[in-house]
Amino acid sequence: MSERISSTPDPVSEEDGDPGQYHLRLYVAGQTQKSMTALVNLKRVCEQHLAGRYDIEVIDLLKNPQLAAGDQILAIPTLVRRLPAPLKRIIGDLSNTEKVLVGLDIRPRDPATP
Repeated sequence: MSERISSTPDPVSEEDGDPGQYHLRLYVAGQTQKSMTALVNLKRVCEQHLAGRYDIEVIDLLKNPQLAAGDQILAIPTLVRRLPAPLKRIIGDLSNTEKVLVGLDIRPRDPATP
């Protein structure tokens, strides 16, 4: 499982990223119940609070264990917010929505911003 889920047609690179755009990586180990629950919960939170402003990259460490070192992954599932800076991490199945919102520092988009 290595998939990219995006709510935008063309994900931007880190260099030219929109500060309102969220780039998230979810590290999992296969299709375990906890990993699948984390993905479902993440999609729900993103659709409710970041609609049109996020992309999710799912990295299966059973298939690509070397990728764990880049983001210093010690437990799974782990969610990493790569953008906007600074980098943030949340470990677990992401079932506590308030904790996810606080942990990722997600704020509602300014209605005046197009």
